[in-house]
Amino acid sequence: MSHRTDALVENAELQPLLPVIYIAWADGTLAQAESTHIKSIAEQLPAFDDEAQQTLDTWLDPDAPPTATELARLRRRIREQVGRRQPSLTAMSDAMSDASDGSVNEAVADYAREYGVSGMGVSAEIFQDTGEPVDQSVNEPEPSFEAAKLQTILEGDYAKKWQQVRDALAEDIFTYSTGESEESQRATVLRWLKYLATEKQDIAIGAMPESVGGQGDMAGFIHVFQALAMFDLSLVVKFGVQFGLFGGSIIFLGNDDHHQKYLPDIASGKLLGGFAMTESGHGSNVQEVETTATFDADTDEFVINTPTMSARKEWIGNAARDGHAVTLFAQLATGGENYGVHAFIVPIRTDDGEPAPGVRIEDCGSKMGLDGVDNGRLYFDNVRIPRENLLDRYASVAENGDYDSPISGSNKRFFTMLGTLVGGRISVGAASVTAAKKSLAIATRYATVRRQFGGADGSELRIIDYKTHQMRLFPAIAHTYAMHFAAFDLIARFRDRTDETAREVETLAAGIKSMASWHAIDATQTARECCGGLGFLAENQIATIRRDIDVFATFEGDNTVLLNLVSKNRLASFAKGFEQNLALTLVRELTSMARTELIDINPLTARKTDEDHLRSADFHLELLKLRKHNLLVAASRRLYKRVQQEDMEPFMAFSDIQDHMMAFAHADMHHHIAQTFADAVEPLADGPEKDALERMRQLSAIDTLLEHAEWYLTYGYISSGKYKALRNLRGALLGEIRPDALAYVEAFGIPDELLSAPIAFENYVGREPLKQAPRGERP
Repeated sequence: MSHRTDALVENAELQPLLPVIYIAWADGTLAQAESTHIKSIAEQLPAFDDEAQQTLDTWLDPDAPPTATELARLRRRIREQVGRRQPSLTAMSDAMSDASDGSVNEAVADYAREYGVSGMGVSAEIFQDTGEPVDQSVNEPEPSFEAAKLQTILEGDYAKKWQQVRDALAEDIFTYSTGESEESQRATVLRWLKYLATEKQDIAIGAMPESVGGQGDMAGFIHVFQALAMFDLSLVVKFGVQFGLFGGSIIFLGNDDHHQKYLPDIASGKLLGGFAMTESGHGSNVQEVETTATFDADTDEFVINTPTMSARKEWIGNAARDGHAVTLFAQLATGGENYGVHAFIVPIRTDDGEPAPGVRIEDCGSKMGLDGVDNGRLYFDNVRIPRENLLDRYASVAENGDYDSPISGSNKRFFTMLGTLVGGRISVGAASVTAAKKSLAIATRYATVRRQFGGADGSELRIIDYKTHQMRLFPAIAHTYAMHFAAFDLIARFRDRTDETAREVETLAAGIKSMASWHAIDATQTARECCGGLGFLAENQIATIRRDIDVFATFEGDNTVLLNLVSKNRLASFAKGFEQNLALTLVRELTSMARTELIDINPLTARKTDEDHLRSADFHLELLKLRKHNLLVAASRRLYKRVQQEDMEPFMAFSDIQDHMMAFAHADMHHHIAQTFADAVEPLADGPEKDALERMRQLSAIDTLLEHAEWYLTYGYISSGKYKALRNLRGALLGEIRPDALAYVEAFGIPDELLSAPIAFENYVGREPLKQAPRGERP
């Protein structure tokens, strides 16, 4: 034991300064100014004599730092005297003395302020590793709204469908496991699918026509599809392929005979099938698929062929292992004429599970995710099918080979057929939203129990209380709420579509699917990172969701291609694709659009920064609409110049400004999503649930505006002061949302057993569970 340490800890007069001296040396260095400051505090001690001065001088020499042993002895003395954590350096100093002195306390407080010494830092430094119990329990603030009531608003008219899925998934068969082989996962997902088809028939048969015992409720089916994403995305995809794509194509493209022959077995899972549209050489451009279906009038059959390697059917769900038939899209030829792409029912396996004659099946192989889905490749070599296997709602072929269709134009016929299948694209976007909800719910719950670094009285702070963590999670939750309402609105539009609104539904389906799936990828990645290494573990679900959701960016259409479709449809309301010799239509539309004026903004509005204005939906929608409109007008002018003045082909002109068109398509969707959110909130009865949604609406809209702040600032639509005010308001909204964080994700309505992730439960870190332990096997 050193002499100077004994002298310091045994000097009664210097006791109030011991915590100050310890903290001053805690980082290993002491500046001369800090030494002088501490000496000035000592001079205010009631009995500061020469002996105390000499002892203090030996400890406040910047060139003579204490050893680790000396500091440890000093810290032990403080612990013994103080006894427990104190909220501030002043309180700790006061606890070291028998008699309180106001002037000394104030001087210590001044020192703490000048050198940025926090109470939590002092407590953590002095009382670390003592074994003293610290209250680390999760005491979340009482939320301002009822999660169950908000859930009711979110699920709306389809609450019963969502609950029906929850009840089904509560069965013991739906249990998570990790570490399964690919073959085992495929078998498990098939078992789940067949259980739903046989034991929960209302779920599978709801979309089927009433003529085969269904309800004809395609919108309800999409909600079921979306709700299944609370559990497992491989099941979601296999369910969608079987009932939505395979079954749906027969529903919408077939006749009543097809319905009676195939749909009951499809609904019961007796006939498993796939949707063979995509080819190796043609994915998004379905109109140019190469597979042929040539009619042979002598045998009254179609002959299916794969003429080239690029014509092989690729990524066909249910093909590699389980499927026995597919809806195949091929070029129909009869009487020496090609009539374009049509759909056919083609068997691919025999009853004993072997490939059908002339059919070659390959497994696509190991994938990034969705290991429970058996994606395969299909090749056809003179495969013969009966003429009746043509799905002939929009076209038929007679026994003599004569072709007939109520739609004379091949382009219109093709897009009419594809338009009936838009429900699949809507389903993918909707399920993406649920995947984001689940990932963010897990990450938010974990953030309320995971502690890191200093907190009050030496306890560690929960990571959800860090502003940086809130900045990562809360905007993602807000955008998920926005996407929820956009998806629900789209399903309703699909349900109520008419011939006049079908084109708008198709456009929105392309845009919402793109925005929702990209958001799900980003939100799930954010959730994964917010959980650190534990988010990387398969048992905690997020890693699996992140892996599985990735393909949703290209599933049912590549997102970039789909947003190009949005911009094309907005530019030329009658164009089906600029490559289809519609130059005159395009030029007519562009001439009109190019003459449209750009929207400007009142200079006073550009600078207005009062809070009510910055929070208002009218202001948010005004700016989002302005960006959408002006980008479209500017794009049309650029296109018009290329087509009219430079004599460029319309398709090439469009390709030349695709960066501009993509920016417009994003802006168009941002405005639409914000509008649907505002439209959903505005009519609600005043109350805490409406207030809760309004906070989320504001955060989503403001975060979107700030994402494109450079554009608004560049063109003078907002001032720099307004930009700063918006940024500050976003920060304030994080604080407003924080007390309700758990309630917001609880309102997603995902049961604990479906969240499953151990990190979403408080008992994972050795405390009482929030609700109940997760269900599932552990490797």
